[in-house]
Amino acid sequence: MESHPDPQQTDSSAAAEPTRPPPRMTRRQILTLISMASVNFSSMICYSILGPFFPTEAVKKGASQTVIGLIFGCYAVCNLIGSLVLGRYIVQIGAKFLLIAGLFVSSCCTILFGLLDRVAAGPAFITLCFVVRSIDAVGFAAAMTSSFAITAKIFPNNVATVLGSLEIFTGLGLIMGPPVGGWFYQSFGYEVPFMLLGCLLFIMVPFNIYILPTIEADPSKTSFFRLLTHVKIVLLCYVIFTLSAGLGFLDATLSLFAIETFNISNGYVGLIMLGLSLPYCLSSPLMGYFTDKYPVMRCWFMVIGGFATAAGFCLLGPVPFLHIKSQLWLLVVMLGVIGFSLGMTAIPTFPEIITYAYAQGFEEGLSTLGMVSGLFGAVWSLGMFYGPTVGGLITQHLSFEWAAAVQGGLAFLAAFFLALYYLFHRPQQQSVREDGSRQTDENTPLLNE
Repeated sequence: MESHPDPQQTDSSAAAEPTRPPPRMTRRQILTLISMASVNFSSMICYSILGPFFPTEAVKKGASQTVIGLIFGCYAVCNLIGSLVLGRYIVQIGAKFLLIAGLFVSSCCTILFGLLDRVAAGPAFITLCFVVRSIDAVGFAAAMTSSFAITAKIFPNNVATVLGSLEIFTGLGLIMGPPVGGWFYQSFGYEVPFMLLGCLLFIMVPFNIYILPTIEADPSKTSFFRLLTHVKIVLLCYVIFTLSAGLGFLDATLSLFAIETFNISNGYVGLIMLGLSLPYCLSSPLMGYFTDKYPVMRCWFMVIGGFATAAGFCLLGPVPFLHIKSQLWLLVVMLGVIGFSLGMTAIPTFPEIITYAYAQGFEEGLSTLGMVSGLFGAVWSLGMFYGPTVGGLITQHLSFEWAAAVQGGLAFLAAFFLALYYLFHRPQQQSVREDGSRQTDENTPLLNE
């Protein structure tokens, strides 16, 4: 039964709209924020603890730099496959169940990974590293794909702002993971960091079962291939790819480079990695607010961030043809530049893809959001595979400095192509924004049901 509003009442309410204060968040939205924050924090702290000490431990067990890169990279490949499959069938599986199951699988795998130091060195250790990391990646894909989709469903008008705010907790996980992991490793050995953080992730399972609202939705026939027929979405996917490739490269190679070049301990490597994660954590909510308030600037945030990322990677080593000596302070400063530019580039991409997809006639709802989340996660994972794998190969056969320069070149190309696209498609982009914003406004009353 539908009620038909009085036109006079509608006009008067519309006239009063500008003076009305912003609506408060509903209980459903508040619980969703708490749930997503806990998922982001617990997942990322478990993901990031490997960086400071696992490469060193793997070398002791007979793994080469290339194999270490492949261990990091296999996580990304399985994450890619999991994101695509789970993003396509998120409605049939259920967003809440997908998130809870992903957290449970990741917690078990984190604990199991902490027991691998008891395995004999050589093929046995390397094989089990691949198996456990691969299963963990599928669990992580389930949790993060459903997390993105649920957030966009519950907050359709403020996607970038909410995602940017939630990235505070992602950043906190990335910030705390390396130093906490490095400190526990130095103090108690290999097993303790994984045991503690795996238990933390396990506690998040009943917590989210209790507070996360259930979201009902109908499946649609939209496919990933239809999304990828649009040039703009392909370019945005390439931007996402370059960002994750850079991060994956740093995960697999930075600790060994810092230890060998500056003769520092694993604990200090964790502190150096704060130079990357802290600026990202601080910049993300700011970028989310501005990209929601001024959506016309999303494209130029991504372009400027891409060029800044390119400069940061080229000076990270620095690249040999600049003839600048490697210095610890320069490394930390460039990590800060990369972290800040990552927030500037990554935060606008998700809402930009959603807005464009709706403007191109994709059905509004959890099904499309799940596919966009799956596509985002898959492309991110592809970069996370490329970064440590190819970066590890270049580092092994050339040097860290040249490998970092290659990552900078990828970011430069992404920013350059995206700038060209926006310069030649400005009239079309304006109509897309108007259409996207109009469709978003039609969703507004759904938040308060």
